[in-house]
Amino acid sequence: MSEFFVDYAGFLAKTITGLIAFGIVLALLTARGGKEKSRDGQLKVRSLNDFYKKLHGTVEQAIVSKSAWKALKKAETKAKKTAAKSTDKKRVYILDFTGDVQASALSSLRHEVTAVLGHATAKDEVVVRLESPGGGVSAYGLASSQLVRIRDAGIPLTVCVDQVAASGGYLMASLANKIICAPFGVVGSIGVVAELPNVNRLLKKHDIDVEMITSGEHKRTLTIFGENTDSGRQKFQEEVTAIHDLFKTFVVKYRPQLNIDNVATGEAWFGTDALNHNLVDDIMTSDEYLYSIYKETDLLHVTYSLPKKRGLKAMLSASIMDAMENAVAKLSNRVMGS
Repeated sequence: MSEFFVDYAGFLAKTITGLIAFGIVLALLTARGGKEKSRDGQLKVRSLNDFYKKLHGTVEQAIVSKSAWKALKKAETKAKKTAAKSTDKKRVYILDFTGDVQASALSSLRHEVTAVLGHATAKDEVVVRLESPGGGVSAYGLASSQLVRIRDAGIPLTVCVDQVAASGGYLMASLANKIICAPFGVVGSIGVVAELPNVNRLLKKHDIDVEMITSGEHKRTLTIFGENTDSGRQKFQEEVTAIHDLFKTFVVKYRPQLNIDNVATGEAWFGTDALNHNLVDDIMTSDEYLYSIYKETDLLHVTYSLPKKRGLKAMLSASIMDAMENAVAKLSNRVMGS
């Protein structure tokens, strides 16, 4: 029995040493920027025609007689065969963009746009169901550039706003040939805001000094820890104004019918008022719009799902669990073999 404990102690020491070594190697790899090999996401294309037909058919089957239902199914089968022979049917590609401050949905949007541009023609249409309160200038500028690709390809672009497309969200929406807004959807907010706290007086109160060394007159305008100056505030205001001017120029380029001075005040409007200000072109929900065209077009919902990243904690836990399971298995073999 003592031999067993000696073997067990030796085996346990090896296992612990192995786990420590594994942790060191993993830490080194992480420090060097080592990551899991990037995997491709998954592109899915789903027919919304089938979805709407199923909704419609389920109710219809419940309210018509059996003979009438059979006749309808027969007519539907015949219509499908006729439609299959036709190659001239318009395709409508539907993309979804739900934005946050970082416009993180851009990671999927860029690939969805690329996929669609490989097949869509000028007779087709791209519909973007857009929801976003806005966010970072560069992020939403890049997201808008993805929609510019659709316009530049000569493909009609429609943006549907069911809840909100404000600030950076409206920057994206303004690119559409047609903007459709729900009655209580919010659009506009053509403005720029920037703010930051300043704790300099608090630091001075506790005799804490902050040293900041810069090169370039305007490398730092306003700061959180240092003492802000009037010249710094003026320069910061100039930068915000420059971004606002760029925003207005971009919107007017694609919606010249706007009186930009009246709407670029940072205000936002609900659907009907937005229509009166030419911020949108029609009032209806995205469901209403898509359902109204599904019988005459092929509705294709395009989504690109990014690969899920395994966090370091999950990777480490899984590796330790594997090592422990192997250790238990080897220990069991030793006990059973003794």
